[in-house]
Amino acid sequence: MITLASDFGIAYPAAMKGVVLSRSDARLVDVAHDLPRQDVRAAAFWLRETLPYFPPAVHLVVVDPGVGTDRRAIALRVGDHVFVGPDNGVVRPPARRIAERTDGDVRVEAYEIRVSDPASTTFHGRDVFAPAAADAHEADVDALAALDRFEPVGTDSLADLVFPTPDVTEDGSQTTGEVLVVDDFGNCITNVPGEFVEGRESVAVNGESVPVGHTFETVSRGERLVTVGSHGNVECDVNHGRGDEAFGLSPGETVTLHID
Repeated sequence: MITLASDFGIAYPAAMKGVVLSRSDARLVDVAHDLPRQDVRAAAFWLRETLPYFPPAVHLVVVDPGVGTDRRAIALRVGDHVFVGPDNGVVRPPARRIAERTDGDVRVEAYEIRVSDPASTTFHGRDVFAPAAADAHEADVDALAALDRFEPVGTDSLADLVFPTPDVTEDGSQTTGEVLVVDDFGNCITNVPGEFVEGRESVAVNGESVPVGHTFETVSRGERLVTVGSHGNVECDVNHGRGDEAFGLSPGETVTLHID
């Protein structure tokens, strides 16, 4: 299996698929091609919450605002999974999550993908990453280093992306975090762990008291609430509405939660 994820929208993913299918017999699975445009952190978040649920696969990830620059092309092997994409940190969080789910009993290997005269400087998804993903799929996952295309490198040399952690007061009554992403429903997903609101009926969000609910239907339609999403983080939401509009929040903005 080869999964594909990008911020390309329509048309461009088909070119990557064509390259892969011309070089392998892989089963292709689209994860998403509408990831936020050129937003490496948002892509890394969504892939961290998605790719660990797949069986062993090659994951082709292209969110690449630095395409054509001197940023490297890399492959990262985590157990039976291989990530192929740009060296801008986008593959590190999902790879780390897969490693964590094996209780740390997995060897992580990093490779630089050798690139020579790609057909374009603007579409490495087609000209660099798709061929590399196909080659990784056709090779024995334990023998990537045997392929001329893959040069072993140290993981410490790779760009990394670590999500920020919230600040918590000494008495534990207040935490200041930020919105990591806003999903298509308008739910504002923060970096605050769900444990902070566990057992609470309400919390103050940026100074305004908001109910805490286990489901959206805890409140009436159109009303705001704080809940814990499937990712385990606190969300600022609206039942049948958009939390980003109701709370006036967008990715990267500060959120302060205080126990009422």
